[in-house]
Amino acid sequence: MGLRGKTVVLEGLFTRSRGGDRSAEATTLQPAAERPTIALALGGGAARGFAHIGVMRTLLSHGIVPEIIVGTSIGAVVGGCYAANQLDGFEAWARGLTVRGVLGYLDVNLGGSGLIRGNHLAKRLEDALDDTRIENLPTRFAAIATEFTTGHEVWLTRGRLVDALRASYALPGIFPPARIGGRWLVDGALVNPVPVSAARALDARLVIAVNLNTDLFGRGTIIANHGSDETDEPELIKQDNSMRGMFGRERFLRRHFFGRRRGPGIPTVMVEAFNVMQDRITRARLAGDPPDVLISPRLGEIGWFEFHRAEEAIAIGADATEKNIDAILEAVSALTHAVSPAAGPPK
Repeated sequence: MGLRGKTVVLEGLFTRSRGGDRSAEATTLQPAAERPTIALALGGGAARGFAHIGVMRTLLSHGIVPEIIVGTSIGAVVGGCYAANQLDGFEAWARGLTVRGVLGYLDVNLGGSGLIRGNHLAKRLEDALDDTRIENLPTRFAAIATEFTTGHEVWLTRGRLVDALRASYALPGIFPPARIGGRWLVDGALVNPVPVSAARALDARLVIAVNLNTDLFGRGTIIANHGSDETDEPELIKQDNSMRGMFGRERFLRRHFFGRRRGPGIPTVMVEAFNVMQDRITRARLAGDPPDVLISPRLGEIGWFEFHRAEEAIAIGADATEKNIDAILEAVSALTHAVSPAAGPPK
């Protein structure tokens, strides 16, 4: 696409400063009938989700401003902070995380329905979002969650934003479920990891989706002949019931989130199993309802709990988006002409 073509595409879209606050927006806009409604469908992926920040910053720098945001898990958190004008603060917090800082958010729960209570993280979101309600956001927003007792896919489109985000990222076994409107809700990635279908249902004409787990594709092959052999060693499980063992369990669990030398820890097993399931669901759902443009940051080297690597994830997200900018601008241009009164209704 030439310079003139890109200029035509950008006419009528919101322009925004790189900082992301709506106070800096210019509100010159083409008539709604002459431009497509743009939606972002932001997928789940724990620490990899910081890549969404790079995606959004790059889109905004090119004048591409979404009017609808639908997010699952960490995608809901980043999208919700953007919709509430809190992306700047969220990004600054993310970039400042260290390994020690991440451990400070692990309020380990030895007797509940999740390994982490999640109160420290929820308090951080409460401080930023306060009592912001979804229905009052300037950008249309939905967080995807799962009712674990029925398997229902739940779109949280009203009520307190922080409650919706907490439900959407409640990874089963890691965080306890959240009770909203009489339903017990957990991570939306159980049913809709990259919520393109929800974005279309909210009247989006152009859907840009971000899949954080592209590097998982190709891992799920079939091993048709496998069994034990002489290289296997029996695993001896030792249990420490002493007082020292009891008081050391919290530190033991915390270390598991960043791995250990001998065998995977509980969170690693849970997350890898969740990865397999999410990969299968993502493939099926994207095949049945593909987005107009799919952004696929290569984040395989960043672990799910490596939140201290935010700068890397943000840069990877920005780079992946930059590579897709021409395709996005061409899609905007095509759909703008398709709905233009001069061009008549699309055939």
